[in-house]
Amino acid sequence: MIKMALGSVYDAAIIIVVAIILIFGASKLPEIFRSLGRATGEFKKGKLEAEMELAQLQQVQQQQQTQQQKDLQSKIDELQKQLEELKKQQSQNK
Repeated sequence: MIKMALGSVYDAAIIIVVAIILIFGASKLPEIFRSLGRATGEFKKGKLEAEMELAQLQQVQQQQQTQQQKDLQSKIDELQKQLEELKKQQSQNK
């Protein structure tokens, strides 16, 4: 648990709420907390969207890497065939 100079986190929260009431008045308190709730909801929504977009980008990148590996393997196979053909030609020329 986090220890503060005031004693505990709950003491600090109570002092903050009292300060907000003194600054804005009790009538504005529900509006402030409603706005805070909306902002929190928007933050969570944005976070979820960002995580989904990141997952999609990772999936696309993985697909691209897989395709590059397949292309590279096919080029290697082609070069090996060419090398074998050259060896056969060289052995026939001897």
